Amino acid sequence: MKLDAQLAPHTKLRYIPEVAAAAEQVGFSTLWVAETQHNPFLPGVLIAEHTERLKFGTAIAVSFARSPAVMAHTAWDLAEMSRGRFILGVGTQVKAHITRRFGMPWPDSVTGKLREQVQVMRGFWHNWQENEKLSHKGEYYRINLTSPFFVPASHPNPEIPIFIAGVNIGLAKLAGEVAQGFHAHPFHTREYLAEVVVPAIQTGAEKAGRKREDIEVVANAFVVTSELEREIVRQQISFYASTPSYRSVFELHGWEDVREALSEKAKNQDWATMGELITDEIVDQFATTAEPGNLAAALKERYAGLAERINLYIPFIPGERDEFWRSLAADFNQD
Repeated sequence: MKLDAQLAPHTKLRYIPEVAAAAEQVGFSTLWVAETQHNPFLPGVLIAEHTERLKFGTAIAVSFARSPAVMAHTAWDLAEMSRGRFILGVGTQVKAHITRRFGMPWPDSVTGKLREQVQVMRGFWHNWQENEKLSHKGEYYRINLTSPFFVPASHPNPEIPIFIAGVNIGLAKLAGEVAQGFHAHPFHTREYLAEVVVPAIQTGAEKAGRKREDIEVVANAFVVTSELEREIVRQQISFYASTPSYRSVFELHGWEDVREALSEKAKNQDWATMGELITDEIVDQFATTAEPGNLAAALKERYAGLAERINLYIPFIPGERDEFWRSLAADFNQD
């Protein structure tokens, strides 16, 4: 089981070299960059330049806000520059953000469009590396035009891993079919991973003639090592639970009444009191609670057989909790 890290969402580009070098020195396997306050691809250039072993990737880039051709070119260059250390993590976001924040259309089929985006990107990569004919005709894309002027040079690392992020069955199955990894949303419980997500990945993998082991699951994990963290996690759970798209997690545990109350508070923009509806029992279902020195063992026990990578919901910031991170990474890397 590998320990990854998340770049803090507010990190400016000028600080990326310092953060990346520190992450590699601590011993993280991969540094993930989210698409929140900044573009998720630009830090990759600096991470590649200022590290030698550290893998890095987007977690996630909003794919429905982009052309697959643009993503294919960006990923190709980052893979070449880093000598194969880049991972393309993509997610769909929710309808309101796609239509009202990015001004892009929402598809009739979420999995259908994302499947085509993956197919188109791989079509470009095969064309550039092997001169394979570029031809895709689907419901959302018709891609068949290319010429030498627009074709980048081949390079030794053309097999760029694609990780898909999601909460529900559809995207988990799709990851099993077409991806190398799956980012499990932090809004999950162990039971939800074991009973819903991982079986869906398995189903998708078998449909495509693959094995579950072909797909790495990244558990983006809530942890509680102090009372302050417990309250932060409580508030974050309340926010995610109010999102209609994520109702399936609460439904599995029979917490529909709590979810409905949270949705009502969100509708009234009563954000401050939402956390009051999340009991300690609910927090303990979503988060790994342990003393800092026992956290690695607790995470390994919780996610055994369910995830190959652990990425704490706490962002990695050099100068903050340095001993905590070094100790945690050492515990993970001793196996």
